[in-house]
Amino acid sequence: MNSWDSDETDHDESELVQQAQSGDVAAFEALYRRHHGRIYGLVWRLCGGSPALADDLLQEAFVKAWSKLDTFRGDSRFGTWLHRVSVNVALSDRRIRVRKARFETEMDETYERTAVGATDVPAAQQNDLEQAIASLPERARTVLLLHDVEGYRHREIAEMTGMAEGSSKAHLHRARKLVRRELEK
Repeated sequence: MNSWDSDETDHDESELVQQAQSGDVAAFEALYRRHHGRIYGLVWRLCGGSPALADDLLQEAFVKAWSKLDTFRGDSRFGTWLHRVSVNVALSDRRIRVRKARFETEMDETYERTAVGATDVPAAQQNDLEQAIASLPERARTVLLLHDVEGYRHREIAEMTGMAEGSSKAHLHRARKLVRRELEK
């Protein structure tokens, strides 16, 4: 048992980050334990609700975070930085998959993957909401999740996805409209 296995509240996160930046694997493991649940939920929703793909993306996000840990300057909370790294990993994975799919066959709206995600709604409505989100086209779903669930601003979403800020707003409007329509059925 190492020194980081004790109650995580005993160690300040910034101390863990500093130790991890110095090469302390146990400190990084403690950071992983603190953040893996939220990051898994994020990549699971962004990848289309595939547990296997979400597991891969979770691992890739933490590998990327470990390799880029020296770039974390502490301008924001570590969790915020890790969240952004994870979104970039998931979006990069999707771009690669879309490129491969376009090479193999023409894509249309019906081809786009779907996702479901957990939100704070009564259990009776949870399944309906998940199905409504799952029915969204991928770009609309991505913007909805990043904006309404994860709290990113349109400017940030535009930077992460490569779309114009106005397109992000349009996709969000469309996504909300489609979800409302689906829930009214």
